[in-house]
Order: sequence, then structure tokens, then C-alpha cells
Amino acid sequence: MKHISDESIRQAMQSAFPPADARVTMFYEMQEYHLGWRNAQLEPTQADSGKLLRPRFCLLACAAVGGDPQQAEPLAAAIQLLHDFSLIHDDIEDHSPTRRGRETVWKLWEVPQAINVGDGMFTLAQLSLFRLAEVGVESSVVVEIARRFNQTIIRLCEGQYLDMSFEQRLDISEGDYLAMISRKTAALIAAAAGLGAILGNANREQAAALYNWGEALGLAFQIEDDMLGIWGAEAVTGKPDAHDIWGRKKSLPIIHALAHADAEDGGKLAAIYQKEPLEASDIQIVLTILERTGSQGYTAGVAKFYHEQALAALADLQGEAEPIAELHALTKQLLGRVK
Repeated sequence: MKHISDESIRQAMQSAFPPADARVTMFYEMQEYHLGWRNAQLEPTQADSGKLLRPRFCLLACAAVGGDPQQAEPLAAAIQLLHDFSLIHDDIEDHSPTRRGRETVWKLWEVPQAINVGDGMFTLAQLSLFRLAEVGVESSVVVEIARRFNQTIIRLCEGQYLDMSFEQRLDISEGDYLAMISRKTAALIAAAAGLGAILGNANREQAAALYNWGEALGLAFQIEDDMLGIWGAEAVTGKPDAHDIWGRKKSLPIIHALAHADAEDGGKLAAIYQKEPLEASDIQIVLTILERTGSQGYTAGVAKFYHEQALAALADLQGEAEPIAELHALTKQLLGRVK
């Protein structure tokens, strides 16, 4: 199997960028800033580009069913560019000033430019997808992958709608939360694996196993991300301590605490989540309530459940031993991650 490296993924992403007229160079450079390829002065650099897990999953899924991961690189690039487009717009919608330890695009160049930068990256993702035809993928397969890719985009938008709609509500159930993250996070990870499998000419059972693996892993990944949003260390995550409490996110630990706190703690938590602005003392009260309700341990248990579901789906996969072993190792590594 050809070695799958972060550098090969970045090269595939760079291939999606067109030659630029000097008048519009900055438009692409702002995109490259978000990707970690340029600094705030738009000079070349090598900053944090994210984990690049989704394109890696795509390439490994393709290899796991006997396909050529090199042929899947335009698809892998499209998946990462789509993910990064969604982050640019998420940062605007969430008013997040930092991403990966650096100022966000909207914070540096204001919201109108950031919206346009995100739109541009969305379109580059689509153009990268159609480069599959240039590396020998049959047109019918390209069309099918493009159809499923865009179905995934709709799922992502549904998830973001649900996430934003939860901001003014306190009656969010665990089922509501899972419905949201299955769209906002799990859908793209499942698509990365499922589309990689289709490109590798998987049979029905292989494609289903990889899709189910990606969906379960995506749920576990987001639940752990929500834990990091509360208990993660700023020096490691690149986001302020208790970031999701400051942002009054209705993540699983908060939903669990609201459902299981006694009347006094429940009232305090509800009041804080309707208060603006928050103070440092409010954050400490919330953390204390989360401790009393055992919400951190409960959330960790739910994440572990979905990790086990992912491993079970992977155990059903028949295919190439080396990439399957790497998918298994990555799945294990993501349990209990710190960033």
C-alpha cells in the first residue's frame, strides 16, 4: 500500500487551487491562512492544519477494499476542503475568535470577506471532486460520488441549523443532541469512509461496514470534542478554557446535568445559560454542577460506547489487512484524546 502522509493530502489540496490573477491573490491567500499555510501577514508558514483525519479515512477506506489510494486523493482533498469551509462559516456563526490557536478569518478580515472566503473554499472542494475524472475514474462513478457528496453537505447544513436552533432552548434532549451531531460531525466522517470505499470498488458489505464505522466514530469524536470544549486545556486545544460554557453550548455534559441536577442546581444552571454576559464565577458554578451530576463520567461513557460500535463495525470488514489495521489503530487512538 502506498504510504498515506499528511504531505500527500496537502499536495492534493493545493492542486485544487487555480492560478490566480494578482488582483485576487489575497482571496486565495486568506483561504491558505485558514488552512495553516500562511501567517496573518499572508506570508508562507507551516501552522496547525488540523488533524487531516477525514481525508486519511477516505484514503484508508479506499485501500482497505483493494482500491488505489492515490487515485482517491482528489476526493480526499475535496472532503478536507469541505470540512474547512464549514469551519470558516462555523467560526462566523459562533463568533469564535480563535481556531487552532490562531485568530479566525472573520476576526482578521471581518465577516463579509470571511463569508466569501468560505464560499470559495466550498467551490474548490467541488472542483477537486471532479478532478477524479482526470485520474481515470469512470464518469458514472464520479457522478455518483458527487451526488452522495452533496447529500452529505445538506446533512451538514441540517446539523448546523439544529446546533444554532438549540442556542435559545433549554429543553434539548439527548436524542435531539445525537440527531444534531449525527448530521454536523458524523455525516462527513461516514461519507469520507463510505465514498472512499465506493471509489475502491467495494462490495455492498464492505461499503456498509466502513460507512457504519465512520458514523459511529463520528459520534464518538464529537462527544469527546464536547468534553474538550469544557475540560480541555487551552495550551493543548488552542481554545480558551471552558470555551463551550462561555459560549453556552448545549453539549451532552450540559444536557445531562440539566436532566439530572437537583432543583437548586438545575435552576442555577438554567439561569446561567440564559444570562449574558457570563462571568468567571458563573463558569465555576457550572463546573461544580457538572461534577455533582457526574456529567463528565457519563459523557465519557457514551463516547466509549460509540467507539466500541466503531470497532465492532471494523471487525466486520473483510479486505486488505494493512489499511484495516491502520483504521483500527486510529480508532483506538481517538478514545480519550486530549486535543
